[in-house]
Amino acid sequence: MVLHADSFIAQFCRFRKSRISKIRRSIALEPEADYERTSHGGGGCEDPRITFVEPLQRYVMTYAALSSVGPRIAFAISEDLIHWKRLGLATFAPYEGIDFVHVDNKDASLFPIAISNHCGKMQMALLHRPLFPGTRPEETACCNGPREVNLDHESIWISYCPMPEKGQEPEHLGLFNSHHRLAAPVAPWARLKIGAGTPPILTRHGWMIIYHGVSKMNGSSNEAHHFCYSAGVMVLSKEHPRKILYRSAEPILIPTLPQERIGTIGNVVFPTGIDRRDDLGTPDRFDVYYGMADNRIGVARLDLPDFLPSGGVAAEPKGKV
Repeated sequence: MVLHADSFIAQFCRFRKSRISKIRRSIALEPEADYERTSHGGGGCEDPRITFVEPLQRYVMTYAALSSVGPRIAFAISEDLIHWKRLGLATFAPYEGIDFVHVDNKDASLFPIAISNHCGKMQMALLHRPLFPGTRPEETACCNGPREVNLDHESIWISYCPMPEKGQEPEHLGLFNSHHRLAAPVAPWARLKIGAGTPPILTRHGWMIIYHGVSKMNGSSNEAHHFCYSAGVMVLSKEHPRKILYRSAEPILIPTLPQERIGTIGNVVFPTGIDRRDDLGTPDRFDVYYGMADNRIGVARLDLPDFLPSGGVAAEPKGKV
């Protein structure tokens, strides 16, 4: 276990890392639809996040569908986590001249209940991170010194669409036509890029998400190990998730184990799943599942503190970072 001196780490998180070894029962999804396949025969159904959407009484998977046009957010639905039905690609309305349709998009996850949008309508809410041109780590890393952050193009967003009819299994999800920019890269450990991670889970402090950030590794001569993917935590208001109550200034999980530092893509911890341990009678304890160097699955345990530390809301960048 690695703990940092940062007060957030000391008060909020107690992590114990371990490697997961499970027997795979079947493949949930593999590239079959046109929007999951490339022209040369490849493709992908990648980075899935699963949320039990209470109004639907169904599990809904968000994933990155990789086709010839690039990654796009896609949905699938299930009653039992074994049999999945595709719902197609996410569709977005433009927002103040910002085009969410014709850009790559990844790191998506859904809230489990209807959320009030900026007009007070209770709707389905999606976290996502559009990959506008110039915002990939290999592009932002080109600036050796401080750089200006494009807040609209480099942020995690929340978008809303009408909630499907209660109890009915939808054939597709509606148009996401209400948008709010949530969080931009602020801290040095996420200077090059941030993106959503685990699906939002409601705690007594608010909605908690474990998100990822990318930084450049110092003194690295190997391009395959050029970047470092770490994880931080955000707590959002229960009533208005557009408001950030807490955001860690330092990462809570960094690549330290050999399985995290060496693999398909080295120096990566990439959180995508979270489980509240109600089964142990400990509702303030969570298991966080994450990718280890794109090669293995790891789990880290997180214990919620009695109080959120004060002064934990990271300010938006007002200049260069």
